[in-house]
Amino acid sequence: MNAPISSFDPFALVETSAAQVRVASPCGRLSLRARGDLAPLNAALGLTLPEKIGQRVSAGNLEAICLGPDEWKLETETGAVAGIEEACAKVYAELPHALVDISAREATFVIEGVRAAELLTLGCPRDIATIEVGTGRRTVFDGATVLIWRDGESSFRMDVWNSFAPHLFALLDTGCRELAAEAA
Repeated sequence: MNAPISSFDPFALVETSAAQVRVASPCGRLSLRARGDLAPLNAALGLTLPEKIGQRVSAGNLEAICLGPDEWKLETETGAVAGIEEACAKVYAELPHALVDISAREATFVIEGVRAAELLTLGCPRDIATIEVGTGRRTVFDGATVLIWRDGESSFRMDVWNSFAPHLFALLDTGCRELAAEAA
């Protein structure tokens, strides 16, 4: 059984005039790998898996992002994971695939504010401006692998492994304060 082990509780961790960083409530997360005709999985999931890397789709409480040619990350409510696993297991004979519950592996930082995109550039080599609203990218932040979801012009989510979360939060905290001090 997967259980969240993050030492962070969902609340605002840092809030400045430049940006706010908080930890999102735990959610269900699944890693999906599959090749071939995805129609059986699409039917089981109730959505059409995106085929372009970085593209996101959602249906109801389920959101999927394409991370590679045959790789997706699914996010949903914590209580919905077992149902998704069951639905996908029913189509395994038709389309072999790997579906792994990774819910306990990560924490999500919600990063918002007028300088949120600039805050992310402090630790990420990727050009944050090229991540379009409604898409996402797997990248690194100060050497740690992260997944950045762009939810709005100044609204992002960053999925990070629990073991790196305290370190990355410390960097985001320092960055928020530095950016706010520049404006003062």
